[in-house]
Amino acid sequence: MPHLEVAASVAIPATDSVRCQTACPQSKEAMPIPDYQTLMLPLLKIAADGAVHFNRDVVNELAMQFNVSEEERKELLPSGMHEVFDNRVGWARTYLKKALLIDYIQRGQFRITERGKKVLAENPERIGVAYLSRFSEFVEFQRPPRPSAAEENEPVVSAAETDSPDDLMATGYLNRRRQIEQDVLAKVKTCSPEFFEWLVVKLLTAMGYGGSLADAGKAIGKSGDGGVDGVIKEDKLGLEQIYIQAKRWDNTSVGRPEIQKFVGALHGKRARKGIFLTTSTFTKEADEYAKGLETKVILIDGPQLAKFMFDYEVGMSTESTYVVKRIDNDFFEDEGGSDTTADGAAK
Repeated sequence: MPHLEVAASVAIPATDSVRCQTACPQSKEAMPIPDYQTLMLPLLKIAADGAVHFNRDVVNELAMQFNVSEEERKELLPSGMHEVFDNRVGWARTYLKKALLIDYIQRGQFRITERGKKVLAENPERIGVAYLSRFSEFVEFQRPPRPSAAEENEPVVSAAETDSPDDLMATGYLNRRRQIEQDVLAKVKTCSPEFFEWLVVKLLTAMGYGGSLADAGKAIGKSGDGGVDGVIKEDKLGLEQIYIQAKRWDNTSVGRPEIQKFVGALHGKRARKGIFLTTSTFTKEADEYAKGLETKVILIDGPQLAKFMFDYEVGMSTESTYVVKRIDNDFFEDEGGSDTTADGAAK
């Protein structure tokens, strides 16, 4: 497999316990973002005129062909560094190049080769990894390096046909993250109310509220009256206070009456901001009520709480970190490659 063009660190937290899409221009409703193999033949057809094509122009043309909306174009890989669609076009371009169907002219530019023209003359219904495997150069590119003695007995991970290397990494990361979020939420639900209040302070402090953990801890749980569990500074200077209500509930949803009690308590203290956290969920009525308030009240349910704990590393530690490298095209001044995706990584 080639090195990846994206550069990112993926940290997998320890715990006790991008989908890959296909599409065609005629079936936007099913799966709007096509996988990288689906993009290969349309990309090669764009280059059929023999002219030099710019990567960015081809990305835009393919987006139009597949009816990819502007919002879908902005969808990012979990690394947050590259757009999913652009990245998949980059991998399609890389694989065509490795099969010698296109050639890079200079950075960000390519054109079809004689072999590529012959392939189009065959009028294939689809070009993918299986089709490209007829070319020895592509087979050599796909052949993994000879494993070291330590790697000989490691299991081989087989990839789905439509998965690009970046898709595989993204899918694995997201699956791992979802499982950790589910596990940590289940763990929080078994904790005592006192520990849950402390956890809330720990999380809000990690998010930048409350100044120091010691300062924040002095306020939480002290009021305990009028539907308010505590108060925390909005900033280190304490220019404004945020009132907190924390409900460690299991499966019972928090309804509108509970939010109304909290809002009444805020009005009694002339407070303008509040956070209502629960390990369960909020009813639709509670959510709509909070959105229509003049007083700013943020609702954080169990799944969102778990996401914040993951993002701010509260209640978990880093187990492994994988650093994804890329070729620095600027280092090789005379070399061609991709400007934003995987092309340069596979040269």
